[in-house]
Amino acid sequence: MKRIGNLYPSVISLENLQRADAIARKGKRHQPGIQKHDLNADENLKQLHLQLYTRAYRTSAYTTFIIHEPKEREVYRLPYFPDRITHHAIMNVLEPMFVAGFTADTYSCIKGRGIHAALRAVERALRDISNTQYCLKLDIRKFYPSVDHDVLKALLRRKIKDKDLLWLLDEIIDSANGLPIGNYLSQYLANFYLSGFDHWVKQTLMVKYYFRYADDIVILARTKQELHQLLSSIRSYLKQELKLEVKSTYQVFPVASRGIDFVGYRIYHTHIGIRKSIKQNFARMAMKRNDEKSFASYMGWMAHAKTRHLVKKITHDCIQRNGYCAARKRNGRRKNKNQLRAQSANRSAPV
Repeated sequence: MKRIGNLYPSVISLENLQRADAIARKGKRHQPGIQKHDLNADENLKQLHLQLYTRAYRTSAYTTFIIHEPKEREVYRLPYFPDRITHHAIMNVLEPMFVAGFTADTYSCIKGRGIHAALRAVERALRDISNTQYCLKLDIRKFYPSVDHDVLKALLRRKIKDKDLLWLLDEIIDSANGLPIGNYLSQYLANFYLSGFDHWVKQTLMVKYYFRYADDIVILARTKQELHQLLSSIRSYLKQELKLEVKSTYQVFPVASRGIDFVGYRIYHTHIGIRKSIKQNFARMAMKRNDEKSFASYMGWMAHAKTRHLVKKITHDCIQRNGYCAARKRNGRRKNKNQLRAQSANRSAPV
């Protein structure tokens, strides 16, 4: 593998730092950290450039908080300046290199390869019914906290030979245990950490139907025996090469009877449903908050699955309880706008 060098000057250039600042703030302009930075933005970026040039930069102290959906996790947060700008500056340069090394079956935090791209890929695979009778579904035990720093640094050194950039990456990697959830850089390093594993599964094990979204993995095959053999090989590779463990809740099951619970959907050979927890959250939201933005968000999920009767039932129950429904109100407004456009077009049409 050809290693890449002379990247650091591009990372720390004032032009790239300005670009990173512009990207990092999108949709977040009213955050206190950004407003504080904007009081002296030009001088701050010049100061950051000097810190990176002289290797004086050090990762700031983290603050942490707990989230409970979709599962309980500790999330780490860094100040906007200088840290989040620095992470974006690094990824402005490294993202094309990382993405070029990912397999086509890698999803999550990659442009054009989000939840619905993963869903469509599994849906296409299931058209080959005879070779997708059974599914192996697994994830990695405490993946982000379990990423080994020495292994990650060694993998980066196989790809990058720029000593200054490796120093900066090491500084950020060593700022917390594992990969801190919440760091912009962590999501790319996580995919990079598993990219060699992805290639091994596809090219050495010759697995045709393999899909990974973050650390959630789905493999499809003709028989149970084939999947159990693959599971044994995968366990050995992850433990020996990456110091990771497969979570004990792995499953091998027939697709036809259970469907594949993946990226928020339950996917069958014949149709796509919604994960049970998302249905429940949708129903709770409709009964409690019943606001248009939340309805629009859930309808984005529903649009990719067979959910007409579900939406109808939740909307009906919402009206029964609240006397109105935000979704109906929103659709009614849209209908009225369309009627007004039609009337305007009729008035302006030549007689």
